[in-house]
Amino acid sequence: MSKTIDFISLGCSKNLVDSEMLMGLMEANGYQCTHDSDDPQGEIVVVNTCGFINDAKEESIDTILEFAQAKTEGRIEKLFVMGCLSERYLADLEQEIPEVDGWYGKFNYKQLLKDLKGEDFNACEGKRHITTPRHYAYIKISEGCDRHCAYCAIPLITGKHQSRPMQEILDEVRYLVGQGTKEFNVIAQELTYYGVDIDGKQHIAELIEKMADIPGVEWIRLHYAYPTHFPWDLLRVIREKKNVCKYLDIALQHISDNMLTRMRRHVSKEETYELVKRMREEVPGIHIRTTLMVGFPGETDEDFEELKEFVKWARFERMGAFAYSEEEGTYSADNFEDDVPEEVKQSRLDKIMRIQQNISTELEAEKVGKVLKVIIDRLEGDYYIGRTEFCSPEVDPEVLIPASEANLKIGEFYDVLITDSEEFDIYGTTIIKTYEQ
Repeated sequence: MSKTIDFISLGCSKNLVDSEMLMGLMEANGYQCTHDSDDPQGEIVVVNTCGFINDAKEESIDTILEFAQAKTEGRIEKLFVMGCLSERYLADLEQEIPEVDGWYGKFNYKQLLKDLKGEDFNACEGKRHITTPRHYAYIKISEGCDRHCAYCAIPLITGKHQSRPMQEILDEVRYLVGQGTKEFNVIAQELTYYGVDIDGKQHIAELIEKMADIPGVEWIRLHYAYPTHFPWDLLRVIREKKNVCKYLDIALQHISDNMLTRMRRHVSKEETYELVKRMREEVPGIHIRTTLMVGFPGETDEDFEELKEFVKWARFERMGAFAYSEEEGTYSADNFEDDVPEEVKQSRLDKIMRIQQNISTELEAEKVGKVLKVIIDRLEGDYYIGRTEFCSPEVDPEVLIPASEANLKIGEFYDVLITDSEEFDIYGTTIIKTYEQ
């Protein structure tokens, strides 16, 4: 019988795609794979690590140590580690955790299969083992980042921006459609830069337009845009293509010119206001998801007040925030003192999130009485759990529909009348129309 490999994926959806690609390779070579099992039973464990911020690094190390103990106790035969943490700290990790049988970085995971199976292995390019519900998947269009923001360690881990060939991406989408995928969440560290490394031009609008024209693609959602040199033609594609969700994830980080300059964001306060204004004008109804940072070195009370006023003005449909955490090797760690006290960081974080919670409550309440297209993700207790085009999996509000009202199919679309709302989630009780697939 073939050996079973348990994959544990930590960190972001980009890491998840890497795990899915390696799982596909493993299965094409006779292995059986499970993913994030509550009780791993395989002979081999592969931990795909995150090395972005301290909490993520600690989680990765704790997970490695947990399985190192399992190996010592004879509960697993081999332990392999891959991903961002080992890409960044390989030498230290090899010395500190000798129980690991092999360390691999972010890009050489095929070597893991070669080391297990020898030279005679099936390369089997592009066949992913989808770990998400079959009806949605993540599509990674590039690796790396050329932006070099002051606080960010990702370029140190992943290197320069590298766009995948457009035809390769489109072929992957067609393959996944054939496997039953309907919703595609396009991800990259910086998706608006797509194509610049190939011919000096931004090709994200062209890519999304071609993706939208593939039969069977029901929803496309865009994650991780960058505000500098924003490709305005992308807004036309979002507006005109019905299967491109009116949703854009764009990390803005701050609004004061003082902070934007120190963060090396290469954008001004005025330009940021204009960007948000133009997005809303060109794509009526767009839901903007952003991330903001408080407590960056040198952030004054005046800077924070500007940020609060910006959040009140922008009324982001989706917003996350986090307190600055110094990352070794970054520009800010090497050049700035981490001079904002932790209690001030936490206080500012709490204040900005309270403002956003009030905004979110108001915006979700505005959906009551509307009929929205919803995809059903799962049945949980007494409710079917679904999402609108404005909701990305796992991070955004969900739609709760009483299971007693209808027999719905997981992965299918329905028109749902929204009847109630809470701070984040909304409720629907009447099914108006089923989308026949």
